[in-house]
Amino acid sequence: MRRALPIVAFVLLCLAVGWVSGLTTEAAIVAWYRPLVKPPWTPPDAVFPIAWTILYLLMGIAAGLVWRRRHRDRRRAIGWFLVQLAFNVLWSPVFFGLHSPAGGLAVILLLLAALVATLVAFFAISRTAFWLLVPYLLWVGYATTLTIGICALNP
Repeated sequence: MRRALPIVAFVLLCLAVGWVSGLTTEAAIVAWYRPLVKPPWTPPDAVFPIAWTILYLLMGIAAGLVWRRRHRDRRRAIGWFLVQLAFNVLWSPVFFGLHSPAGGLAVILLLLAALVATLVAFFAISRTAFWLLVPYLLWVGYATTLTIGICALNP
């Protein structure tokens, strides 16, 4: 049970981030986001909560695995994880709350950079944790293209 505690704690933290993000998006999706012109590769709205829930679970497991390791770079790796998580939680209020695709683009680019640093740090500690974050990196890369597309199509 003691070995599972860090994983459970990080999963709950990541799911809480998702919940906070969801609070800032619900009203804005109907009133502001739906009328925007979106790139043709935009998935249906229903895909986002499913994808993010899976990603938050994987993220929490990955961070928990790193936390359990007694590695000299563990604190730095978890620090990068928390930095990228802060950018993750910031994106929704900026993009949806402020109705700012350009601001969202700035935040997601910072998120992408912090996520790459997190992956590099995790790779040195746990290959499993690294691979658990790869789908998240792919999704954030995809979300970045969507954000760029929305910026371009809605000047």
